[in-house]
Amino acid sequence: MQNRILVLFLAVISFSALKAQDSLQLSLSEAQTFALNHNRELKNASLDIKIAEASRWQALATMLPQVSLTADYTNMFGYSMDLGEFKISMPNSITFGATAAVALSGAQVVGVQMKKIAGDMADITHKQTEQQVADQVKTLYFSALVTGQTVELLEKNLVNLEKMKTYTESSVAVGISEQTDADRIAVQVASMKNGVNSAKRSLEMVYNALRLQLGLDVNTELELTQGVEELLSVNDAVALLDSEFMLNNNFSYQLLQENLNLSKKQISLKKWEFAPSLTAFYSYTKKEFLSDEPTMNSTPPNMFGMSLKVPIFSSWSRMKGLEEAKLGYQKQLNSYDTARESLIIQHRQLAYNLSSSFENYETQKENLVVVQRMLNNVSQKYEQGMSSSLDLTNAGTELINAQSTYVQSLLDLVNAQIELEQLLNTRNN
Repeated sequence: MQNRILVLFLAVISFSALKAQDSLQLSLSEAQTFALNHNRELKNASLDIKIAEASRWQALATMLPQVSLTADYTNMFGYSMDLGEFKISMPNSITFGATAAVALSGAQVVGVQMKKIAGDMADITHKQTEQQVADQVKTLYFSALVTGQTVELLEKNLVNLEKMKTYTESSVAVGISEQTDADRIAVQVASMKNGVNSAKRSLEMVYNALRLQLGLDVNTELELTQGVEELLSVNDAVALLDSEFMLNNNFSYQLLQENLNLSKKQISLKKWEFAPSLTAFYSYTKKEFLSDEPTMNSTPPNMFGMSLKVPIFSSWSRMKGLEEAKLGYQKQLNSYDTARESLIIQHRQLAYNLSSSFENYETQKENLVVVQRMLNNVSQKYEQGMSSSLDLTNAGTELINAQSTYVQSLLDLVNAQIELEQLLNTRNN
């Protein structure tokens, strides 16, 4: 009996632990940190850094000594070299060798420098991906909270409508109201139920997108522990309008600069094709004959050699290659200037968007209070028989529209703040 109780207890504990693993409670900062550790796109960006580092070392290794070992077996099937008065036997032999070689050229040095730039670009891209993931999590976190608020508002409106429906049906029963009044409110109740269900489906879609950013299984339950009022700081959003735009802090601008450096190094690479290249080697060889017969060993044990290659004429191939690199660099300069100006214009536009979003948010917040007050007034008059069901329906529709507009203005404000923060790169400064 005691064993059965123990087994049952362990089963309950295991089930509770399993449920705990399938549920996650996160604040906004915790969600961002979790995403930075588990997001698959960010993991790929980290792998790109390692790939770039491996590629740089691969290029660097071409300037270091290359060592190889060889072992050769020779069998001449009893052949003897006939020198007239005497013969030299050619017995079976094994030859062991070791060779160290190194090749040096200016192109190799430039190649290593280009790989270093590629590594820097991978690092910048990783930081940019971190920023994008954190901002996307913030956007989805707010979207989930705001959509959840929308569901609550719609459910509250539905409860009020159902009360008015019950009241109207009672009024129809005693002859105070007409059946058309009850029908009109019934249609609005059905429409409101559809709106609630649609909002719930939208909320689940937002949660699924958030799970994807967090690198979670789609069945993991998420509980957001912070609310909109706690997270939304209108003052912080407005303060961004006074922030100076430092181009060097922007990741896109940093990548533009690295691309320009890469294009410039391409010119150096083409120039070094006109320069000499040097190779040197040392080899050690030991030959062992598999016979006691007298023979002759003409293989030197030690050998050192150098080679200097000087390019003279390539039918203008190298010259045109250099010209192509210079034109490519000029093209990159034009793109760099255009992108630089675009970022400055983008900053102004995002600042305008944030300012407009803030003004619209303040307006819609006040409008929601006014429309709610109007609906309360119409509802009281309707219960007193001083307004029609059409007035009540119109007031309810106006409240729903005001709520939707307010929610959208809130999201617009958050998105405008995030976009400007991303451009200014405030998270990393």
